[in-house]
Amino acid sequence: MTTVKSKIRAGTIFLFSLLLISGGIGIYYLVQLKNDAKAILANNYESVEYCQRLLSSIDSLAIDREKSIAAIKANVKAQDKNVTEPGEKELTASLAESLKIIDSPDYTTENILSIKNKIREIIRLNMAAIETKNKKAEATAEKALRYLTIIATVIFIIAITFSYNFPFIITNPIRKLTEAIRQIEEKNYKYRIQLEQKDEFGQMANAYNSMAARLEYFESSNLNKILFEKSRAEAVINSLQDASIGIDDKNRILFANDQALQLLGLQSGDIVGHSADDLKSENDLFRFLMEDKSQAPFKIVVSNRENYFNKEILDIRQKDGSGNKMIIIKNITSFKELDVAKTNFIATISHELKTPLASSDFGLKLLEDERIGTLSGEQLNIINHLKDDNKRMLKILSELLNMAQVESGKIEIRTETVDPAVIVSQAIDTIEKAAEETNIRIETINESNTTVKGDHEKLIWVLNNFLSNAVKFSPREGMILIRIKSDDKNLVMSVEDEGPGIEHGYINHIFTRYFKAPGNTQPGNGLGLAISKDFIEAMNGSIKAENKSGHGAVFSFRIPLAQGS
Repeated sequence: MTTVKSKIRAGTIFLFSLLLISGGIGIYYLVQLKNDAKAILANNYESVEYCQRLLSSIDSLAIDREKSIAAIKANVKAQDKNVTEPGEKELTASLAESLKIIDSPDYTTENILSIKNKIREIIRLNMAAIETKNKKAEATAEKALRYLTIIATVIFIIAITFSYNFPFIITNPIRKLTEAIRQIEEKNYKYRIQLEQKDEFGQMANAYNSMAARLEYFESSNLNKILFEKSRAEAVINSLQDASIGIDDKNRILFANDQALQLLGLQSGDIVGHSADDLKSENDLFRFLMEDKSQAPFKIVVSNRENYFNKEILDIRQKDGSGNKMIIIKNITSFKELDVAKTNFIATISHELKTPLASSDFGLKLLEDERIGTLSGEQLNIINHLKDDNKRMLKILSELLNMAQVESGKIEIRTETVDPAVIVSQAIDTIEKAAEETNIRIETINESNTTVKGDHEKLIWVLNNFLSNAVKFSPREGMILIRIKSDDKNLVMSVEDEGPGIEHGYINHIFTRYFKAPGNTQPGNGLGLAISKDFIEAMNGSIKAENKSGHGAVFSFRIPLAQGS
């Protein structure tokens, strides 16, 4: 199997071979040109040089005969050793023979002229050879240039073609693989790489195609499961009676059941998958659900009828730490209607019962009058019990009427400037007799000399309720402490007792209507604290209960100060 590594090696060897071929041919012709030039210099140029020296030495015979003859012999000897051209040897031998006459004094001008002609013939012969060899060298150079040009052109074309096509052997599979990965990223698991190569890239393409096939299989099976689970989840969500909206940790809306869509007046496509922030700017009800933090019921007109709802927001934590939330909107219209009916019923019954109770109270007072007749001690005791029962019934009816007033939203607050010390004094007067029966001391610490804005009667009622509970739960010979203090804006009035305190799990429930802690055997109907809370909140204040360190409980309320106090 041909690998990518072997292809790269073969391509490199191929380019290197082209370089060797072109370099080898160039070197070959350069050597030939060098040899031709060397032959011209060594064979012919030196012979011409020797002959030129001979001519010069012959012309110098008349000046310095001995030196000239020595030079002539030396150059003849050198020329004899440098014979290379056809006919040159015979001419050289003839010249040597002719030069012998120079040693005798009998040589003539004709002899000298004949010698010079022979020398010139040798020069002509070598010059002709030089010209022939020069033409041969030029032909060799032209041939070398032609071959080198052809080879260089071929090598250039091959190299350009190779350099253009060879990278595609590497980049084309990589490009196809990159495109395949992009398709996987876009969840297109049907995409396949088509490569006929059997190298590493071919193996990689086969591996990718196998992976894509597996992913396509899993995607198909998982998609069916997801669609099934989605349909089942939608069916469950739509089966909920309460309107429900789910929001993920990125503030995108995950779902909204049919009831929620009906309230919002939207279609599923208008809300699911959209940003909650965008929907808030477009839908007033959704903005109210997201931004309103109160737990109070609210009213929505549905099918031209007023309906009452309350809202609950559930935080759902995932295993990865992300936090989703679910808004549940419960329709409480039927409960609201029942509550109104109950309130009206309680108010009516309480009002109707007050008349016979007042009459019976008047009758009991008449029985105590000695003008009607003297009663025995046992009869007086019975009358006193009846009066106590009558008072208890009147108190219960008063609380029921107050509760009906609170529930109907018609609390009448007569705001006036109130002195806290007066409220404390009047409340103590009301409860003092009951405290004396168990030797309970009531002490007051007033750390404020300010006044408050509130309803005088209702503040006395609330404080009296606190004191009544404190007397009920305090031990004999215990102490109840009333503390008054203020800051820049509010006055705080608290009642501390030495009773058993409030169990931690019930502290948040004691202001709920009709609530009584398990095991509480003290008389009461669980309305007093609930009504107290409504009265204080109607005066823009707040109410609180907590345990003292050690034992006992502290009940307090906070209301705004009067301006300028």
